[in-house]
Amino acid sequence: MADLFTERFAARLGPSRPVAAATLVTTTPSGAFDTTVALVGPRAHGDFEIGSISKGLTGLLYADAVDRGEVAPDAVLSDHLPLAGTAAGAVTLASIAIHESGLPRLADTPDTWRRSWEFMRHGTNPYREDLDGLIEQARTTKVGPRKHRYSNLGFELLGHAVARAADLPYAALVASRIAHPLGLDPFYVPTTDKDLRADAVRGRSRRGRERPPWVSEAVGPAGGIRASIGAMAGLTRALLDGSAPGARALNPVARVGRSSQIGLAWHTMQVRDRSVTWHNGGTGGFRSWMGLDRAAGRGVVVLCASSALVDGIGLELLVPRR
Repeated sequence: MADLFTERFAARLGPSRPVAAATLVTTTPSGAFDTTVALVGPRAHGDFEIGSISKGLTGLLYADAVDRGEVAPDAVLSDHLPLAGTAAGAVTLASIAIHESGLPRLADTPDTWRRSWEFMRHGTNPYREDLDGLIEQARTTKVGPRKHRYSNLGFELLGHAVARAADLPYAALVASRIAHPLGLDPFYVPTTDKDLRADAVRGRSRRGRERPPWVSEAVGPAGGIRASIGAMAGLTRALLDGSAPGARALNPVARVGRSSQIGLAWHTMQVRDRSVTWHNGGTGGFRSWMGLDRAAGRGVVVLCASSALVDGIGLELLVPRR
């Protein structure tokens, strides 16, 4: 079964065959899980950048913090970060979690355009501040009208606000409330190159050029988590059986357009008559996708050390065409 799954996955990756990994988790009639893993390329067992799937983890942590009473349902950023008297400080955590805060995608700084160009040209991390630098950016950020607007800045601030409420750095919060309780390893948030593990996979462009890793304190909640496919399989099982902290974050609470809904970071859409809850991710040298058919007890994760999109591959593995 594993060899056939690997063969099919490799075929979907195409002739470039980047370093990649996938897992398929299915629930058996007895309630147990069958987990199949495919590894393609050297060191594919190592940890990958999961990109914006990190936002899904921040959504879980936010829901868990509300359930613990650490964060009030109507909390604003200035309740937990030093942003009193600023426009960003008045933004509610709940609005950030559904991308309706009015915060821009990126902080408006003098070098925003330069960083964006460096990202497009070289895959460089445009979110490389420490927490103090992030807060300085937020103090001068303009907040627009409340409407759906995907915001990396918002989720950076949300994750660090939740971490402050727990009196922990974000990396420690991920470790203590998700990675350790669920037995996920490796599953971590590097803040410098020195934090990268020996098995850390190196990301590449579509043409095979090595890209720099995305590591910084600021980016963690929005796109800085790294994990192996085995750890992501464990997370998938915990989301399917509801044992993951803050699992209610998966439940839709708002509509996005005509055909999609959003929970706390997690999107839900209909695919071939199935309800799929999902998040994807992309950094300078990685692409990722995670999807759950919760009604069927089925989940798929695809991690790829290339900037080529993998969303279609993940959907086809989760909800195959008949």
